[in-house]
Amino acid sequence: MDTKEKLWNRNYTKVMAVNFCLFFAFYLITPLLPLYLSETFHSTKDTIGFVLSGYILLALAARPFSGYIADTFNRKKVLVVCILANFLVFGSYLAASTLILFAIVRTLHGAPFGAATVANSTMAIDVLPSSRRTEGIGLYGLSNNLGSAFAPTIGILLYKYIGNFHVLFWIAFAVSGLALWAAGSIDAPKKEPVPDKRAISLDRFFLLKGWAIATNMMMFGYCYGVLSSYLAIYGKEKLGITQGTGTYFMLLAIGLMASRIQGARALRKGKLLSNALEGVLISTVGYTIFIAWPSAIGYYGSAILIGLGNGHIWPAFQNMIINLAQNNQRGTANSTLLTSWDLGMGIGILLGGIFAEKFGYQTAFWSSVAFHIMGVAMFFFVTMTHYRKNALR
Repeated sequence: MDTKEKLWNRNYTKVMAVNFCLFFAFYLITPLLPLYLSETFHSTKDTIGFVLSGYILLALAARPFSGYIADTFNRKKVLVVCILANFLVFGSYLAASTLILFAIVRTLHGAPFGAATVANSTMAIDVLPSSRRTEGIGLYGLSNNLGSAFAPTIGILLYKYIGNFHVLFWIAFAVSGLALWAAGSIDAPKKEPVPDKRAISLDRFFLLKGWAIATNMMMFGYCYGVLSSYLAIYGKEKLGITQGTGTYFMLLAIGLMASRIQGARALRKGKLLSNALEGVLISTVGYTIFIAWPSAIGYYGSAILIGLGNGHIWPAFQNMIINLAQNNQRGTANSTLLTSWDLGMGIGILLGGIFAEKFGYQTAFWSSVAFHIMGVAMFFFVTMTHYRKNALR
């Protein structure tokens, strides 16, 4: 196997840039949306949960179909159309002047964002040299990890000094425009049309062999959904940390970068299961100390640990599910993984808001710990065995 093929080719770099811009624009505003809804529309905690989980509905509906479309049609055209729609929805946030309009826009955002992330991650696999694919997939996640980690820090700092949510919406709109430009400049490899399968086939939309990995990812997505959505309010109301959310996400980003870079060597050697197991255990400790140690040390320490854990989980899980798929099911494999994460995130946002309203934030965050522990148990006793039996490569 030729390990000297160039990993950072021009197209791979562009795909990374697209992914970074997609997630940066999205997460620039996401952690501040609970505050925006509370301050602008005087929404209650459970209402915030319902509004913010709305985008999950269309994301869940779009991602399975987008995986099939990415596997069947011209991937560059699919990618550009998805990112164009994402760009237009960002502009719509600026016109959403009522709670109902905002809820509609937020819900509609799920379809293009979900489809674009599937199409772009599938494009990344196509432009990678085969000998560097496992390593490249692991490093690809750095772009969305960095975007989703640094964007909240920047957004919170900007809001602190500017105090205007619409400025953040304009910035997100502009960055999503950069993603559109970068996607249009990718020189995508030509792929032969995929032969038709059965007229109706579930594996067009969901990788059946990936059910265990998908279930695990849904459980871990629940935990991050609760954390990312209610972190700012919890820190302000319960811990008195009024300006620490930006620092939290910065530390999370440092953990993500460190584990992605360190884990790339293990992925290159094919150590997917050990990398994943290390990640789920570290993340469990992180979520536990966040709520069990209600202090600045527990608060910021959990950021580093959750970052380290997720930085191992994502590349390992993505490589694992792709290894369960045929070459013409890469889009479906990616959509299955991302859909399961979105489903978990949506349930976490929704139930987290209800738990916080009815029982307090402690209950919401302890539910994350419980889900993560169950996820670790499932991975150890079910997912690892299932993967070993069904991996194709």
